[in-house]
Order: sequence, then structure tokens, then C-alpha cells
Amino acid sequence: MACQLRASKDMETKKVKACFTITFTEQQYVHARAYVEDMKRHPRRMYWRGKEGKSEDELVMEQIAHRILSGFYHDDPLSAGKYIVRLDSSMNASA
Repeated sequence: MACQLRASKDMETKKVKACFTITFTEQQYVHARAYVEDMKRHPRRMYWRGKEGKSEDELVMEQIAHRILSGFYHDDPLSAGKYIVRLDSSMNASA
């Protein structure tokens, strides 16, 4: 998983490549699979940007990671944190 951090006008743009190792429950897997199935019924949604050519398993895993990391950074860090096993990152990595 890669993200790009953008700094203010006075700072240069930096890139960070981050790889999260996560665990997930059967319930999270079922929920993510249902979400992907629902998105298939809406092919014009923003969800599909950048997802062309990905397998269904890749889409499900991305959805699980997205939900875990969104909870970690936004509304439920203690609960989400128990699913994050490891984080590896490097600065100025090629994305």
C-alpha cells in the first residue's frame, strides 16, 4: 500500500511507501465480500477508479485493509490497532 504525503507550499512533496500486515476476522471478510458484490452493481462509482483489472480477492483484501486503517486513523484506533500486526515504511520510495 503506498501513500503520498503532500506538504504545504513552503515544503517539497515527499513520498512514503507503507506496507501494513493485518489480520482480519471471518465477519470482516464476509462484510468486505458483500461490499465488493454490491459495488459490482454500480460500475460508474468512484470506487472503481484505479481498480481496473484487479481480481475479486484483491478487491476484498483492499476493502478489509481500507476499513481497518480508516478505523485506526479516524474513529476507532484501539479496536483497529489490534488488527495491525506490522508496519514497514520508507521515505522517497517509488510508488
